[in-house]
Amino acid sequence: MSLPRRICLVPRIPGVAGPAGFQRRLAEGLTARGVEVCFDLQQDPGDAVLVVGGTRHLAGLRRAQRRGVRVVQRLNGMNWIHRRRFTGLRHFLRAEVNNLILRRVRRMADAVVYQSHFAREWWEREHGPAPGPAFVVHNGVPLDLYTPHGPERPPQDVTRMLMVEGNLAGGYEIGLESGVGLVRRLRSRGWDAELAVAGRAPAAIQRRWEGSDVPIRWMGLVPSDRIPALDRSAHLLYAADLNPACPNSVIEALACGLPVVAFDTGALPELVSREAGAVVPYGGDPWRLDPPDLESLAEAAEAVLRAQERCRLGARARAEAHFGLDRMVEGYLEALG
Repeated sequence: MSLPRRICLVPRIPGVAGPAGFQRRLAEGLTARGVEVCFDLQQDPGDAVLVVGGTRHLAGLRRAQRRGVRVVQRLNGMNWIHRRRFTGLRHFLRAEVNNLILRRVRRMADAVVYQSHFAREWWEREHGPAPGPAFVVHNGVPLDLYTPHGPERPPQDVTRMLMVEGNLAGGYEIGLESGVGLVRRLRSRGWDAELAVAGRAPAAIQRRWEGSDVPIRWMGLVPSDRIPALDRSAHLLYAADLNPACPNSVIEALACGLPVVAFDTGALPELVSREAGAVVPYGGDPWRLDPPDLESLAEAAEAVLRAQERCRLGARARAEAHFGLDRMVEGYLEALG
């Protein structure tokens, strides 16, 4: 493959998780191959522009295309929970505007990279195929940093169920509700279980669960360099997001040898194999936010806990086979041309 000289990644995304983590890792992977990376369309964009999600600078993208620069869009899913659960007028409008921007960039892009087959099918079902070629590239992580090897171990006196989410507000607090319900059912089955929650959880949400019969550890936003240690110190990851495009938290957990339990929504069946955890039927319509089948999920989680060592090995093997950073970078280089 002939490598491009220079690639422009826009917009530059602050933070450590989600799209920001992807952008940082891709930039590191490209730089390691000798490809220059910039984050400003006003500079020389080089051979290609990768739009991570959407951008309002459509005029800059058109100027780049007129100069023969290839424009590729990386897409996850669409905002949708705000249409099923009222999250405030400001949040509703922001979600709708962001969806509109994503669609406009998709129409003008020379190619689109979807984070999962689920994401591609969703977009094409709602808005038809994109004008240009389509690629599917799952997210990846550096397997030497996200690894089972480290001093941390799960506690012996309690079963720790971990949730790692960027945000537990704006409608996504329903994931916390199901996480608490899952741990409650495990406790009823004889497991001395607790829930550890990493992510932005507003004080009002934390107060709601004060005095709960389920012990909850509020970890707050955890820096990316501490995620491997956090993953190694838990028994299970509960992937709480509904219809996720390709959650980094799941791939990071697998790489650290942490088994994952989840419902079969979004891309989760693509990511979590039977050897690496358990993905069970939701039990209703997740798009309508029907109540999930937590009893079946608890039964599956209990089976994974009883096969902990085998599933931890299976989780790492799954990540090594499918979710290494090099594999992801190669996929994007192909799409970038």
